[in-house]
Amino acid sequence: MPVAKDDREDLMTAAVDPDRSEWDVIVLGGAAAGENAAQYASQFSGLSSVLVEDRLLGGECSYWACMPSKALLRPVEVVDAAGHLPGVSAQLDPAGVLARRDVVINGLDDASQVAWALDTGIDVVRGYGRLAGERTIAVSRPDGSVRTLTARHAVVIDTGSCPAVPDVPGLRAALPWTSRDVTTMHEVPRRVAVLGGGVVACEAATWLRGLGAEVTLVHRGERLLARNEPFAGDLVAEELRESGVRLRLGRTMSQVKRSDIRDTGEGRVHGGEVSVTLDDGTAVVADEVVVATGRTPNTGDIGLETVGLSPGGYIDVDDQQGVRGADGTWLYAIGDVCGRALLTHMGKYQARIAGEVIAARAAGSADLPSAAAGHVGAPQVVFTSPEVGSAGVTERQAREAGLDVEVVEYDLGALAGTYVMRADYRGRAKLVVDRAADVLVGATFAGAGIAELVHSATVAIVGRVPLSTLWHVVPSYPTASEIWLRLLETLRTQRHAGR
Repeated sequence: MPVAKDDREDLMTAAVDPDRSEWDVIVLGGAAAGENAAQYASQFSGLSSVLVEDRLLGGECSYWACMPSKALLRPVEVVDAAGHLPGVSAQLDPAGVLARRDVVINGLDDASQVAWALDTGIDVVRGYGRLAGERTIAVSRPDGSVRTLTARHAVVIDTGSCPAVPDVPGLRAALPWTSRDVTTMHEVPRRVAVLGGGVVACEAATWLRGLGAEVTLVHRGERLLARNEPFAGDLVAEELRESGVRLRLGRTMSQVKRSDIRDTGEGRVHGGEVSVTLDDGTAVVADEVVVATGRTPNTGDIGLETVGLSPGGYIDVDDQQGVRGADGTWLYAIGDVCGRALLTHMGKYQARIAGEVIAARAAGSADLPSAAAGHVGAPQVVFTSPEVGSAGVTERQAREAGLDVEVVEYDLGALAGTYVMRADYRGRAKLVVDRAADVLVGATFAGAGIAELVHSATVAIVGRVPLSTLWHVVPSYPTASEIWLRLLETLRTQRHAGR
């Protein structure tokens, strides 16, 4: 529940104890993963902890990524589903959708997050923190003063990542939107050019088009969502085209121009349209350009050099999330900065492991948990139309890793459960099997409403459940989960035919 504005000043006073300088665990960065690390140190292990954050507690996911993007995508999904069911109709109210988004992100107010931290026993220090030597954090505050904090046991780095803007002539000068801008937009632009073909680009194109914008998506690759199985990107591209998105695949932006740029004294703003020229000479005119071409770790200015590490890149960690290259076992990194899996849920998993490792070492235990098993599953859902869900590795990744694999695919639209969802259902599923061990190592689903299928795949992969056991895991009827039975039946048929 949001905290009343009148209570915010009291919360902030309580969160920052000016007389305290030492905790068991200091977490540098208060995003979702950092909160988890502090929680596992404080609530579950009895260690004192503090979050150091200069922006909003809860970080990117809570305010500019996962939560607002899903708040924008869900209404588009509902209207799309209604449009495929005879007798049902629905329409979007863009203003209402944006208002609901504002509720989801608490109006960019983190008072409730601060209250949660304090209630959990986690202290909060506001300011920009940097490493200043072993177990030491120097916090720069708005008034110019510096506060020095010391950790008895551990420092956990969770400074996240930021959008990367490619070096296209005129692009930065044109004041493009990044993921932060497009998820928190105050109104829907009439025309938008999206640069990129990954998750953020495809999701943004989906909700922008669903909310009424004219969208042109420019991607240098020939296929969207290239890290997934090929059919996933193909299905998403097909749906985007049918919705009216203009796809320019295999193309790049060669020049961007915007003439009406003004300096307000509080920052630069624009007041005019932007002209984009593609590498084949095609001209695109838009009101906004959204750049979604990857992310860069926020490690350039966090004091890594003070502990013998190089700033600017991803931080190398072991399976206990300990930072390689740092002396001792006091420094950890979680979330985007370690580059293992740039997903909120994986960062939070890393945080839980790090918290447990720190607690175990503080207690003198040599029995340390490992994050290796969880990264084998690494589930992800792309909330486009259709949704794309995956766990484990693709066929290509498995073969590149030297595994002897067999694969099986099935049409998700051939199920009774998906037919009930929509008569013209389009989708596909694929399993990647380690032939020698007879266990799953990868699964991909593309289709409406498949997000909840991903966890069952993750369980099978991480748990190394034998296919002979999966055969007895009966799916309910009529649901999309019946795809598991059809995939296993098809695999049996393939094997029988290959004898």
